[in-house]
Amino acid sequence: MQNFHFYAPTDVTFGKDTHHQVGAIVKKYGYSKIMLHYGGGSIKKNGIYDAVMKSLSDAGIEVIDFGGAEPNPKLSLVEKGAKICKEEGIELVLAVGGGSAIDSAKEIAVGAKYDGSTWDFSSKIKEPTDALPVGVILTLSASGSEMSASAVITNEENGLKRGYNSEFHRPLFAICNPELTYTVDRFQTGCGIVDIMMHTLERYFSKSPDTPLTDALAEALLKQVVAAGTEAIMDPENYEARANLMWASSLSHNDLTGCGRNVLLTCHQLEHELSGKYDFVAHGAGLSIIFPAWAEYVYKHNLDRFTQYAKEVWDIPENEDDPEEAAIHGIVATKAFFAEIGMPTRLSQLGIGDEAFEEMAEKCTNYGKRILPGNLPLGKQEIIDIFKLAL
Repeated sequence: MQNFHFYAPTDVTFGKDTHHQVGAIVKKYGYSKIMLHYGGGSIKKNGIYDAVMKSLSDAGIEVIDFGGAEPNPKLSLVEKGAKICKEEGIELVLAVGGGSAIDSAKEIAVGAKYDGSTWDFSSKIKEPTDALPVGVILTLSASGSEMSASAVITNEENGLKRGYNSEFHRPLFAICNPELTYTVDRFQTGCGIVDIMMHTLERYFSKSPDTPLTDALAEALLKQVVAAGTEAIMDPENYEARANLMWASSLSHNDLTGCGRNVLLTCHQLEHELSGKYDFVAHGAGLSIIFPAWAEYVYKHNLDRFTQYAKEVWDIPENEDDPEEAAIHGIVATKAFFAEIGMPTRLSQLGIGDEAFEEMAEKCTNYGKRILPGNLPLGKQEIIDIFKLAL
């Protein structure tokens, strides 16, 4: 087991009706003026907005309303929000939504304490030194951003989608009410299921020996997500299924399932190029396409791990006469599950061909300046090969 640092300070309030506590929670921390950041307005249609505003008003909290977060959140909106925070003297940024709203809120919070563009952090030119605190009311089980130190943003000018980690924008608190996910449609529920699984799978498949406890935690989480995800797709108002997915979302990306392991998130980096180029590609849908292709390309270079995954998560026994058989069946089972929950597993299903493969591979390697480490190091040609397998 490698040395590691595990730090998960987010104060989580979990369960039914908990979003009504937001005013008291903000007041507890001593904040009186906040920015409320959310997406396209669905929270106004389903009543969440009114409930949150009432709770904040009852607690005497002044609110600056700032909607507009969208899938693959944009740098231009972040910079606008950060400017408002500076002008209005905002003390905390409260995100109501899923990963897009949360990541956008995190970037706004960092930008409010920085004189330049937050793209400096995404492009690794600089590192944050301060940020406004961030609070979350979660409405979508997917990204795990409610407890993570990561944020991903898209720069519309250069078509790059990049993420970075900073403890400065890890949420101060997260309110997680599974009931708020009842209205999430089948497609977005499926996207969330894939994203939750991938945050754990990418840690699980990194080459790091002697982590049996971390492995067991990851395998248990994956099995529970498969079971709960299947139930939530069939019965959207199944509270226990929605609750298990929501808690799994948080645990999959707060670093717990990577303790002692070398975390690389290679598939996420490949997907960022895909949805950075094709903005209509939902992150979870991109991952459901990329992972099977990546796994098919690299499994021989970490065969024992892929065999263990097949056995422990999918109950596929190892064949001593054919060591690769179980590994292959595990990949096939994962791809089949993605398809069963309505996720695409090939680029052609989204109308995407091979015309931008070279461009995406060049961007992913920073125009030849880096090789993606992992089970098999990936340069430009290897990345193109994986995209081809995903066709």
